[in-house]
Amino acid sequence: MELPSYNIADLAPPDIQAYLAEKDIVMIPIASLEQHGPHLPLATDTIQADEITQRAAERAEVLYTPCVWFGYSPQHMYGPGEGTGTITIRSQILLDVYHDVARSLIHHGFNRLVFVNNHGSNTKIIDPLLRRIRYETGAFVTFSKLYAERYLGLIDPVMENPPEETPGWHSSELETAQVMAHDERLVRMDRAVNQKVKRPDWFPDGFVKLDGAPEVEFQGYQYFLFPTDHSDFTPSGVIGNPFRATAEKGEQTYELYAAHLAAALEEFQKVPVEVHTREWRDRA
Repeated sequence: MELPSYNIADLAPPDIQAYLAEKDIVMIPIASLEQHGPHLPLATDTIQADEITQRAAERAEVLYTPCVWFGYSPQHMYGPGEGTGTITIRSQILLDVYHDVARSLIHHGFNRLVFVNNHGSNTKIIDPLLRRIRYETGAFVTFSKLYAERYLGLIDPVMENPPEETPGWHSSELETAQVMAHDERLVRMDRAVNQKVKRPDWFPDGFVKLDGAPEVEFQGYQYFLFPTDHSDFTPSGVIGNPFRATAEKGEQTYELYAAHLAAALEEFQKVPVEVHTREWRDRA
């Protein structure tokens, strides 16, 4: 099977039909359009999702959709009139969009759906959607988190920032490196800042904010979470130190993530799947 591209948007129906004669798996990259500090573009998460998905698609010869570039980012809005540029979608509307994309693909004959996520806050709302797809249709559905926040995983040997400089957090070493690897012209290191998280002014005494996670520390333990806005703890939008980033590190991390995803795609195709509801009648 020879295809001009693995991006479904580049194909015509005969190409998709030829693919479905051999495979029934498809990836759906999802991300966000949100502020990433003064030195990175709003599309940072979307760039990362696209890069990882495209590379995995070529390795595994698996189709993917265009990236859903908007996400759940209410904490990144900052103040009215400040021009930070974030576009956030309310959680239920976003879940309905993801659902409709999934049901469209299942309607056409895809049985295995892989959401390739590159925005941490999308994980906060996703479980009902994954279950809805599975229960409604019987399709195989899964969700990847091929990025780093507190958990570096595959990329730990590549990152040089020490833990207190949060290499995997917002606009720090990893994200800066990955945008550099995509297009170094989009990175304005002349504007970059090394930003440590500060304790939000409205926090009760004794509670400590360590990074961008919702969990906070109290008496040395992390049993509480607060709905903090990004501006509550980082005026610049950055969490960590971006100055050790290089395009070479970005390329290495893309390849590590893509290889891992491609290997998982091979395993997903071995799972028995029985779609019991394919036609999507309630689509208008």
